[in-house]
Amino acid sequence: MEIVQLSALKDNYIYMLICEETGMTGVVDPTSAEPVLKWLKDNNKKLDCIFNTHHHWDHIGGNKKLQKKFPNCEIVAPASEMERIPDIDLPVFDGYGVRLGQCRAVVIEVPGHTTGHVAYWFEKDNALFCGDALFSLGCGRMFEGTPTQMWNSLKKIRNLPEETQIYCAHEYTEDNAKFAETIETTNPLLKKYHQRITKMQSENISTIPSVLAIEKAINPFLRCDHPSLKQAIGMPDSTAEEVFAEIRARKDNF
Repeated sequence: MEIVQLSALKDNYIYMLICEETGMTGVVDPTSAEPVLKWLKDNNKKLDCIFNTHHHWDHIGGNKKLQKKFPNCEIVAPASEMERIPDIDLPVFDGYGVRLGQCRAVVIEVPGHTTGHVAYWFEKDNALFCGDALFSLGCGRMFEGTPTQMWNSLKKIRNLPEETQIYCAHEYTEDNAKFAETIETTNPLLKKYHQRITKMQSENISTIPSVLAIEKAINPFLRCDHPSLKQAIGMPDSTAEEVFAEIRARKDNF
């Protein structure tokens, strides 16, 4: 599968997915239709599928215009958000298999940011499209879910193969790195990675995708059950859920 990253708004990413065997083309979380339509025209492609991770406007904003342009385009989205995402053709749930040509993804329910949030894991392509559930060095705000829900969702992602590429929906990495260093002040891998992404951003290079193995080593929201992180924030005897709630609260006010 070929993956093309498009920028939208201030810091959103839209992902074009192309099955290399069939040429079928999909898009993940089209915040607006214009970048997608331009890319399709420039590459002489039609749109076959829209994959939505959740209902927020900056993830579904382009749906209507794209489906009007391509009436046979199928909207794939969380079954539990059918009332908030118009015109879903294929409502999906945890464990559901979806296809784009010969490329297959498994749906993973990751509630927390919204109660119906899902991610799409293309195992053979080592690619996870996780919307606003997980960011590089961060995670989404809990607009609807609970700390326990969000922590359990992040554990699902953490259990994927370490080589998994994390395609999140926003370029938040630099700010997330600054916050992460307030949590684990002595993590040498974090400091080194922060230097790397600062250089990338100065050269206008995207920090996404990230790699799960790296995230597991330096993303505080994936490390809430690590003794060293618990000790670092003064909660050595707390549960992972309590630690997550504390770190998320700190990030909300950072």
